[in-house]
Amino acid sequence: MKKIVNTCLFIAGVLSAAPVFSQTQSVMPVASAETKAKADAEQEKKAAEWISSLNLNDPDKEKRLTGVVATHLNAIRDWHNEHPVASVPAGINPVTGKPLSELDRQLIADSAIPKTVHEDLMTGLQKDLDKKQVDAVLNKYTIGKVAFTMNGYRAIVPNITAQEEETILGFLEQAREQAVDYKSMKEISAIFEIYKTKSEQYLNANGRNWREMYNTYTAAIKAKKAAEKKQATN
Repeated sequence: MKKIVNTCLFIAGVLSAAPVFSQTQSVMPVASAETKAKADAEQEKKAAEWISSLNLNDPDKEKRLTGVVATHLNAIRDWHNEHPVASVPAGINPVTGKPLSELDRQLIADSAIPKTVHEDLMTGLQKDLDKKQVDAVLNKYTIGKVAFTMNGYRAIVPNITAQEEETILGFLEQAREQAVDYKSMKEISAIFEIYKTKSEQYLNANGRNWREMYNTYTAAIKAKKAAEKKQATN
């Protein structure tokens, strides 16, 4: 008898919760066809501008490449919007033991996007472009972070060697290709941080002291600014 009563209470609970669930579902925002069409048009415009900057002088190729980039941008946006932070349970980072931040959880959600989305982008670009041109498109996604970060390493690492440059550049190019599958700049920057850490670990493992070099560099910058300020007030 007790088992029957418990079963009935469970069913009653499910039934009583159903109207609430339905009501919650009904108020969830759903993008209208008009809103999505407008967003798609904006992505198409952005893609066209990026491809136009390559100066290909080939309308058919430009149209094809614009379609490849726009399709990718739309896929990234849609996946991101459909998989918010709340879709990943709160928990801890298994490496640090610290609670997952909202950025951590969004990265987890967005990293689950099907691999075919990235593969379609790269295949589409490589079909019509050489490596330098593909790099130029990927730089648009990541606002030139490879060159900016590489210049930082050149400034911080004294007498940086060709081997060091090649290795670090390789890490940063990996970061760039991975980062194009994320929507926000915070996420893109977080992906680059992963590979910056790899770069610094590489330097430490090969006779350099990253912390020491960085502290020396920042101290020199502060000293220079102080000297300029003093000169300006005299």
